Amino acid sequence: MSEGDSVGESIHGKPSVVAAFFTRIGQVYQSWLDKSTPFYAVRWAATLLLTAVYMIRVYILQGWYIVTYALGIYHLNLFIAFLSPKVDPSLLDEDEGPSLPTKQNEEFRPFIRRLPEFKFWHSATKGIVIAMICTFFDAFNVPVFWPILVMYFIMLFCITMKRQIKHMIKYRYLPFTHGKRTYKEET
Repeated sequence: MSEGDSVGESIHGKPSVVAAFFTRIGQVYQSWLDKSTPFYAVRWAATLLLTAVYMIRVYILQGWYIVTYALGIYHLNLFIAFLSPKVDPSLLDEDEGPSLPTKQNEEFRPFIRRLPEFKFWHSATKGIVIAMICTFFDAFNVPVFWPILVMYFIMLFCITMKRQIKHMIKYRYLPFTHGKRTYKEET
């Protein structure tokens, strides 16, 4: 490979200014994400505030209902992945792989999510930002009778959650446990 043939390099073998700029932006972004990791309540509050700003914008502009519907479907998919175990017990045979405890005296195995909380938050926030950006372009403002979209989303949410809850009951897992149960000693 000759000098300057790799992507992002100038003729002299050093990274180009543009590549260095975007690399630095990526590093700063990752640094902010890393610093925000322990502050889950603040992160979710900021996301809820961003959601409220988005909803107010859509209400004032009276449009972009398809974008909002797509955002709702995306958030529903993220939520289902957040509630699901990393290894789906319905795909495992009875004898292979890890299983969730089914009796009171079985060994505790923590619930491992398919989509961790941080990735759920990050994806949901990115989705809201992308939807917000879409509201600045008239090409995404497709005229539609929005009450039908609302009814369809409610039906889809109910059917999907019913299926997820049945799956949770059938395979006896609860995605909101916070650790092993401890018992007080009786003296």
